[in-house]
Amino acid sequence: MTTVRFVAFRLVGMLAVLLVIAAVTYALFYALPTNPAQLSCGKPCTPENLARVKSFLGYDLPWYQQFLDYLRGVVVGRTYGSGQAAIVCGAPCFGYSFQLNDTVTNLIASRLPVTVSIAVGAAIVWLVFGVAGGVASALKRGSLVDRGIMTVAIAGVSAPTYLVGLLAILLFGFTLGILPASGYVAFADDPVGWLTHLILPWFTLAFVSGAIYARLTRGQMLEVMGEDYIRTARAKGLRESQVVVRHGLRNALLPVVTLFGLDLGSLLGGAVITEKVFSMQGLGSLLISAVSTLDLQVVVGFTLFAAFLIVFANFVVDIVYGLVDPRVRSRA
Repeated sequence: MTTVRFVAFRLVGMLAVLLVIAAVTYALFYALPTNPAQLSCGKPCTPENLARVKSFLGYDLPWYQQFLDYLRGVVVGRTYGSGQAAIVCGAPCFGYSFQLNDTVTNLIASRLPVTVSIAVGAAIVWLVFGVAGGVASALKRGSLVDRGIMTVAIAGVSAPTYLVGLLAILLFGFTLGILPASGYVAFADDPVGWLTHLILPWFTLAFVSGAIYARLTRGQMLEVMGEDYIRTARAKGLRESQVVVRHGLRNALLPVVTLFGLDLGSLLGGAVITEKVFSMQGLGSLLISAVSTLDLQVVVGFTLFAAFLIVFANFVVDIVYGLVDPRVRSRA
């Protein structure tokens, strides 16, 4: 029952946060002194065409009615216009791009596989290498191993993503010629090509983000391994590997899990720089294109979708946190 109440409490909180984000996002892009209908009207935009666009998009309605229509569209879908010219946008409807002649949901869905491929693969690489490096560094504190791992970690934290990506392209793509320098191949078309095209983006992101995880894991492990229950575990005769994994690493990973969920949620919302450097058409490139062309429907829809990913990732982290540490559930 405690677990059910904990999940329900977190779910209600997630929905409340999403509602606030939707209201703020809508206000920022539509209540400011801009004219979304003018942006969708095209050129030349006569007063008659502008009036038709306003009526078609519902911008001639009061602002609160527009916001409620937008929320209803996200939940149950909506229809723009009427008659034969009507455009049906199925749920979840994040808007319709008149510049690209497609729903924002379809545009996001078409780019999402690229971003998911980059984000999930990179997250696995940086989590494995970051945590393993942090544990090894903590257990070998002050040694050559510790200094070497921390030196690499500092380089990763300090280096900008675009610089690491360009150096990786120069070395492995052009100089050695062992990996593709850019582009994306769908997994269904060529699994091997999909893998080889993603290795450089994965390790570029992992080098930058894994460094943070290595430093965080090292600090947590040093603190945890000095606790009394670790000495008690050793006094009971447990093997050192059991002490480290079962008692040390399990407690040290709690803040790592929190950071990982937020990082993965943010990355799924678009690895903008990485996609640009490696010429991949993911969500990040869609956002850049929408901003440059002032495609407001795409910008608003994308912002809400990215916010949903981050909030949902935070929700999953809370659930995992509650499973790992029962004290969290009891306080909910």
